Amino acid sequence: MTPPKTTLADLPIRDDLRGKEPYGAPQLDVPYALNTNENPYPPSEGLVKALGEAVADVAGTLNRYPDRDAVALREDLAAFLNADTPGIGLTGRRVWAANGSNEIIQQILQAFGGPGRTALGFEPSYSMHPIITRVSGTRWVDASRAEDFGLEPERAVAAVEEHRPDVVFLTSPNNPTGTALPLEAIEAVLAAAPGMVVVDEAYAEFRRAGTPSALTLLDGHPRLIVTRTMSKAFAMAGTRLGYLAADPAVIDALLLVRLPYHLSAVTQAVARTALAHGAELLGGVEALRRDRDAIVAWLRAEGLAVADSDANFVLFGTFPDRRRVWEALLADGVLIREVGPPEWLRVSVGTPDEMAAFRAALKNAMKESS
Repeated sequence: MTPPKTTLADLPIRDDLRGKEPYGAPQLDVPYALNTNENPYPPSEGLVKALGEAVADVAGTLNRYPDRDAVALREDLAAFLNADTPGIGLTGRRVWAANGSNEIIQQILQAFGGPGRTALGFEPSYSMHPIITRVSGTRWVDASRAEDFGLEPERAVAAVEEHRPDVVFLTSPNNPTGTALPLEAIEAVLAAAPGMVVVDEAYAEFRRAGTPSALTLLDGHPRLIVTRTMSKAFAMAGTRLGYLAADPAVIDALLLVRLPYHLSAVTQAVARTALAHGAELLGGVEALRRDRDAIVAWLRAEGLAVADSDANFVLFGTFPDRRRVWEALLADGVLIREVGPPEWLRVSVGTPDEMAAFRAALKNAMKESS
């Protein structure tokens, strides 16, 4: 007799996890995947060779644990940030790295959140912030953004003063809207917040000229954490390397919660090789910026509402039935993302061919829905 199938409901999981759904954008085999904000340009043949050589160099040592604290990688990341934002003077002691920015967020919440503590964010924003917050046993508070997706200093400070959170998440450029924050808003939150302030800058390399980085605020703000990733502009999503810059005391706190040897020798070698070839990998960022601005202009010319974007994606709408539009695009082989406010959709900036396919598919979808 075949035993009955065990389901999730049969297992003694935590009560606060019951009824939850796992995170994940649809992974479908389509000609044009424009739903996960990846950099569409793969590594060159030369870089592929260099990456292979880097992995080969460490392959003979995989019987040993890797550098537990990734010291050399952190020095390389500090050097990149110093070049990206001149004058900040970072050292490896002020940088930390983990398996993607999501593990960075998790470690922050393990160190500064937890039962009896609160994290606050301004939605719509990155959906993993509340998910990781709740999984860490931390209470999540949604302090909404303005209708134009902006965040005025007064609005942000009022939310902080009302809830007195242990961790505040600010996302700039924001996902899924693409909007960047003025430094005045970040400074106002830093002055009002009783705990840690995390500025998620996953898309910082795509910001428009003149848009500042919160990295410039690190000195004098020991409770500020600025997070970055190599998944987007560096076109290294498969490497899973996220990192942050903060006061050395913050790094000491994260050392209390990080798992031993959390970054493999292969991950460290690949990330360091990518940083050494940073000029090549970041060479396509300017083209993606231009293509982003072009798709914003085109969408507006089509009569659609579009959020200003400093990222490599665009949020657009509004659609009474966005699912119908999303499905129509998918039928034409174009996968975008249903995310954010109910009447909006988000498209990642792809290659010129991919964006041409998106424009044609959206025109068809709008014709069918009219």
